[in-house]
Amino acid sequence: MKLAGSTALVTGANRGIGRHFALQLLERGAAKVYATARTPEKVDIPGAEVLALDITDPDSVAAAASAAADVDVLINNAGVSLRQNLVLGDLEQVRREMETNVFGTLDVIRAFAPVLAANGGGAVLNVLSALSWSVFDGANGYAMSKAAEWSLTNGVRVELAEQGTLVTGLLLAGTDTDMMAGSDAELNDPADVVRAALDGLAADRTEVLADDTTVQLKAALSADTGIRFQNPAGAR
Repeated sequence: MKLAGSTALVTGANRGIGRHFALQLLERGAAKVYATARTPEKVDIPGAEVLALDITDPDSVAAAASAAADVDVLINNAGVSLRQNLVLGDLEQVRREMETNVFGTLDVIRAFAPVLAANGGGAVLNVLSALSWSVFDGANGYAMSKAAEWSLTNGVRVELAEQGTLVTGLLLAGTDTDMMAGSDAELNDPADVVRAALDGLAADRTEVLADDTTVQLKAALSADTGIRFQNPAGAR
């Protein structure tokens, strides 16, 4: 995947990892970057084309796909973590995590798949989490949604292969974004995470593990769950 000269769209580009994606894509020579957000007035990225996009609103998704018909790189970064457990947490909040992280991401992929096909195939990168493979007491609703989004990523990779679209999953542990505000854990630098993600995309990798914690979690997937869940990773 050649990023120089590409036309990219980044969801949730107003802050955090999404903002870093937009900035670094421009630095790598992308011809155009659509920096999207539910609140586009909060996007401040020199050189980017700002576009309104709420991934939970089908009309908003359809409008974005129509307005950005030249896209050949789609970065699905937008998501929420509402700090809910599954048994005693607020079920509506858990549903919102699923609707945003899973079905919102899927809606965007469905809308942009024909755009990518028309532009030669291109690539999709989904920002996942180390919690796709683990749990965290106090954020298990988010973990469930990210596990589902990992499966979604694997599924659409198979479905979009025929049209020549690369589908990459980015998995990362706790990263210094608003989502991790107040955490006293050691956190990734979001710029480093995005750099690794774009390097992986440029190398046509289907999965990027952004840090040692995530590497260790994947290596432990075959271990007994009693061992694997002793030291779960933090959310991103």
